[in-house]
Amino acid sequence: MFHDILMFNFSKFNQKAKGIEEWLAKELGSVRTSRATPAILDGVLVESYGVRLPINQVGSIASQDARTLFITPWDASSIKEIEKAIVAANLGLSVSAVDTGVRVSFPELTSERRQALIKVAKEKLEDARVSVRKIRDEIQNEIAAAEKAGGMGEDEKFRLKAELQKLTDALNKKLQESAERKEREITS
Repeated sequence: MFHDILMFNFSKFNQKAKGIEEWLAKELGSVRTSRATPAILDGVLVESYGVRLPINQVGSIASQDARTLFITPWDASSIKEIEKAIVAANLGLSVSAVDTGVRVSFPELTSERRQALIKVAKEKLEDARVSVRKIRDEIQNEIAAAEKAGGMGEDEKFRLKAELQKLTDALNKKLQESAERKEREITS
């Protein structure tokens, strides 16, 4: 009977773990590097016909080279709004409007800016780790409650907690590796 509860607990952990990994990947993707990546513009909202839309819904974004993106709007009248939205986002990018769209250049990062971006990446990692600890604690409480209710013995409780810790350690290692990859991107 308890085996079903066990599978539920770890599947719940795995499901939430996947959500944390996806969140961290998205957050780290929005941290700027010296390479041109369209993900940096994901949070930019453009005023278009009285509605604020994500930039990828008002035009296409293409990489021109390693440090330049070009945005081609669906409607040429929105070029100025796209330029204004990117400047207002204060991402440290050079923006220039041309007849056919908006050119976004990624200037070389200063060492101070690199350090600030690394700090942001580490803060995102720490936020993810806090979420992992909350999930682990929640599952540990469920295991303890099942033991108190008589659903398992003490040996089983310790085995489950050890298994949970293995899952937690593996997740933290994955998150750490993602943050380290981002740090290498920022410093290269």
